[in-house]
Amino acid sequence: MKHLFLFLFLCSTFQSIAANDGERIVINLNGTWQFEQTVNAFPPAKFTRTIPVPGLVHLATPKIIDYDKFFKRADKVESKGQHNLYNIDYTPRYSWYRKMVFIPKELEGKSGVITIKKSQYVTQVYVNGKDMGTSMACYTPVEFPITSALKYGIENEILIKVGDRIWLPSEAAGGTDKEKEHYLPGIWDDVEISFTGSVRINRLLILPSVAAKKVTVKAMLRNFMPAQIFYGDTMNDSVTLEVSIAEKTSGKIIASKIAHFSAKRDNQTEAVLEIPVLNFTNWSPDKPFLYLAKATLKNGKVISDETTKQFGMRDFTRKGKFFYLNGEKTILRGTNITLQRFFEDPDCGNLIWNREWVKKLMIDYSKKLNWNMMRICVGIAPDFWYDLADEYGLMFQNEWLYWQNHGWDDQIRKEYTDWVWSDGAHPSIVIWDAINENWDNYIGNTLIPELKKLDNTRIWDSGYMTADQMFQDEMDEPHPYQGVISWIQPGANRDVYPLGDLDFNPQILKDIHNSGVPQLVNEYGWIWLWRSGIPSKLTVETFEHYLGKNSTPEQNFEFQAYWMQLETEWLRSDPDIAGVLAFCHLTNNYGYTGDWFIDNIKDLKPSPTLSWFKHAFAPVATFINLTDERYVRLTKPHQTGSTILFNLTGINNLNKASNGIVKVKMLNSNGKTTSEQNFPVKLESFLRTNIPVSMVLPSEAGGYVLVAEFTPENGQSVISRRYLRVGQSEKYNYFNLNL
Repeated sequence: MKHLFLFLFLCSTFQSIAANDGERIVINLNGTWQFEQTVNAFPPAKFTRTIPVPGLVHLATPKIIDYDKFFKRADKVESKGQHNLYNIDYTPRYSWYRKMVFIPKELEGKSGVITIKKSQYVTQVYVNGKDMGTSMACYTPVEFPITSALKYGIENEILIKVGDRIWLPSEAAGGTDKEKEHYLPGIWDDVEISFTGSVRINRLLILPSVAAKKVTVKAMLRNFMPAQIFYGDTMNDSVTLEVSIAEKTSGKIIASKIAHFSAKRDNQTEAVLEIPVLNFTNWSPDKPFLYLAKATLKNGKVISDETTKQFGMRDFTRKGKFFYLNGEKTILRGTNITLQRFFEDPDCGNLIWNREWVKKLMIDYSKKLNWNMMRICVGIAPDFWYDLADEYGLMFQNEWLYWQNHGWDDQIRKEYTDWVWSDGAHPSIVIWDAINENWDNYIGNTLIPELKKLDNTRIWDSGYMTADQMFQDEMDEPHPYQGVISWIQPGANRDVYPLGDLDFNPQILKDIHNSGVPQLVNEYGWIWLWRSGIPSKLTVETFEHYLGKNSTPEQNFEFQAYWMQLETEWLRSDPDIAGVLAFCHLTNNYGYTGDWFIDNIKDLKPSPTLSWFKHAFAPVATFINLTDERYVRLTKPHQTGSTILFNLTGINNLNKASNGIVKVKMLNSNGKTTSEQNFPVKLESFLRTNIPVSMVLPSEAGGYVLVAEFTPENGQSVISRRYLRVGQSEKYNYFNLNL
């Protein structure tokens, strides 16, 4: 019945395009496939499982043999710093996907291509028993022409073999992650077969320029006609490429252009059009206005292919030490997602392919918490994640899985180049991130300059490479982690980090101040918890240092929220920092780090940290500049009845001044206000404003919460807090300020 429906649908489609019989027809292969695993490279004798596509091997039904080895739920944490990729506790296997696909007779004579948008870790495709090709690409589309193997009017067998990570070839541009222990293989993005005429638009890259009022369209044309065999045979075909640009919502066409090209046979040819666009609406997180670029390719008078890409008119540039979006200075605020790590989370399931869940995780929380940016860290995401960010307004720093060194230069060039071609139309992607916390001279000084010629509309980040190591350093990514207890020198008479001191100026901040390019702090924290409230593998010592060995989950969550609030305030108060991205919004619950959710991740139940981020990431705020006295050791309590002098630090990420009222108050352990004062403030755009405050402390000894509440004109209140000790007391109790 399914085949009859597909056949009737395609027949009706063909009737409507009879005059243009070369237009692209797509058969979506997402859905349920047969599945099996083998120890050797030969196909299984029979298939005993099914699996959804997209979906990694953990989604197979019945479960794969090593399922319980991949997904372990630990009752207690083991302090551990890293993992060796080759220390495996399972048997490596080949994963086989099989599907029968009906190909209508009407498609005979067209050129068919199978596209697997993302598949890891070596993918080989067979059609009707014929080998169509093998690819080691894990994060860019795997594509093979399959016309020669297809049978029309009947079902065709599609068989896909996927290898294990441990077998990934040395030359592959796939990094290792020392904080991952299991690398799940599988097909993890859309799969389709598409049919065109003899020349296909294989890639379409849309590059807008708001400043120049134009759109540059780059197309990679794939000619399927046979290459020259005899002297005098045709080597090229003359084709016409027409591109029209229309508003996505209204369909109104705002610009178009036609150009002629020569497409080399059995090869790929790049075609470039520059299209003036005079009247348009900019794309931004606040107003994610989208356009559609429709590209029509004609071979003679016949349409050979037609495809559409969504994009937005936006510029993302740098000037001095800051980023500019559409010509306006923009401070980046947000977080990280480590999707490849989340794959090994026992609760991952099929969540990353659930559009509503992804929207809540990525979009809804960003809007609620004043974030405008996320970093897709150590590994990119399925294509529809970027579509969502395009549509709802969220910027991305898009990072390849390149942490530890892995890959040969030629293969890295091939995969990184295809990465730009494949994902480069998304307005949400504003930074290409080539490396995480590492250095590579070839990538930094040879490949990135080449890729800047392909796409000059974005910034490139090259890990820990800075201006002294790169010819063209566009930005740096300092990671000022402060919670690493092992960094405290033996015999030190202070904590490694004076939590809450907004003037704290360690060497890494001095380096930030001395740099001449934007400094994006896209990792900080080192205060991670699992969703049960116990410390992660990297933070056992941290929580023991501050809370002791027997702290409860509630105490841990409370401390984490306070720490992340204060460290965020510290970094955001530095006027030399171009952006602050907290680490981490989503990861493996039983891993080395952690995220800020509680219980089963499917519910996206926030921990207290996320509630406080709304205040710590507010575009306009006032922060208390005082070192914490509840958790930081070696601080002496204040005398009762004495006067405390301190500064409020005002920040303003907006392009205009902000006026408001600040309320400063002291709360005792019962939540009662012991003193309060109010005064107006004006916070200038992009400046740090120091506001002196004098306050008389209570006459009764105990633990107090100092609260500063800034309420801007026509805006929501923003809260900063500090715990203080007043007088001598056997025990200091503090009021828990719930939001």
